[in-house]
Amino acid sequence: MRAARLQNGLTLAALGALTGYSAAQVSRYERGITPLADVAVLRRFAQALAIPPGELGLAASASRTRTGRDQVAAVSGVPSRPAASRVAREAGRKDDDMRRRQLLAALGVAAAGAAGSRAAAAVPPVIPEGPRVGDLLVSKVRDAMLDLAPVPARVPAGAVRAGLDEALADFRGSRYRRLSVSLPRLISAGHVIATRGETRDSDALLAGIYTLATRMLIKLDDQQLGWMAADRARVLASGGGDPLAVGEAARNLAVLARKAGWHDQAASIALAAASSPLLAGPGPHLAAERGLLIQSAAYTAARAGDRDTMRELTGQAASIAAGLGSQVLLRDHGGGFTPATVELHRISAENYAGDPGAAVAAALRIVPASLPTTERRARYWTDTARAYANWGRRDECVSALLAAEREALEETHARPAVRDLLSGLLVTGRTGPELLGLAARCGIT
Repeated sequence: MRAARLQNGLTLAALGALTGYSAAQVSRYERGITPLADVAVLRRFAQALAIPPGELGLAASASRTRTGRDQVAAVSGVPSRPAASRVAREAGRKDDDMRRRQLLAALGVAAAGAAGSRAAAAVPPVIPEGPRVGDLLVSKVRDAMLDLAPVPARVPAGAVRAGLDEALADFRGSRYRRLSVSLPRLISAGHVIATRGETRDSDALLAGIYTLATRMLIKLDDQQLGWMAADRARVLASGGGDPLAVGEAARNLAVLARKAGWHDQAASIALAAASSPLLAGPGPHLAAERGLLIQSAAYTAARAGDRDTMRELTGQAASIAAGLGSQVLLRDHGGGFTPATVELHRISAENYAGDPGAAVAAALRIVPASLPTTERRARYWTDTARAYANWGRRDECVSALLAAEREALEETHARPAVRDLLSGLLVTGRTGPELLGLAARCGIT
């Protein structure tokens, strides 16, 4: 598949546009991280790359099955064949320039730091070797979820709870290489405990593990596996009756629906959960969970281009946060809920609603150190970078990305969204050693 892509002069992003996948997912297919075993997926790539079906072991007359992934692609708008051809032509025109920049990066051009006091520190010019941590994590989590990983020896429930606490701390600190080891083991151990019914809250414990797995898979843009993890978390949380766990499971489902382009459904899931009797109590944690759900619906409105609804809902979330004070609540639910985290979401919301200037203004109102976790601070910088990119401010965009890398190296290198942004920068304008070095360290080749 990779050979055919290169022969056609397509970048990963261009082939992704033709087939309805992200550039990161196409890369995972090409490198065997995600097996290409689904007939419908094989047919989609065969058609996009003009590969005879027989070369992929497909019967020429076999009918195409409309899978759930096909439905996602249909909703999110895969280009028609004329549009696909146009994408391919445009990609070909850009490819020579792309290869030149990639060659410079491969020769070890390193970041010397960007202008500005908050993003000037140099980062060692290390180009990743072997599987990226995100790909490794997804692969191991998938095997654990499908019971293909080694089953651990009997592990006490207390040890699994302690392991989940450590994994949550690693997520907050963006230590994803550690998570690639601990999270799959937690899933396997949680399965054993839940199957044996060793404790009264074994399902709740496994729900917490799957909720963390869902957040990680969303971040790494593996929607197919994310849906599976989110549904398991929802079923387990509903059985346990913990309103906060139920609310967080609903929020993650709303995020996945939004990423699939199902905006009406995503908003409905989030707002229905926010108004559920389960979250109707007076406690601050229940109020914070309501705020997180309303905030999620606001972001969905932004992705749908509904700026007025986005601002109205964001105002409601901000009002809830202001009433709760500066205390960080629900640190492990969406990164916590505070006035600062609501403003953090406003950055992306304004940007996707079509006003990157308002997004940058929101960013300037936040002191990054006020955000509760390393993961949220890294998200601040990457969201700000995206807003600057849409505003046409390349230097500020690169500076923000370098700040994100300095804040959380593994987060910045692992996220497909960051690599997609970097790929866009490489082919749309001038480059410099900072941009080329960062692209090399993120494994863009």
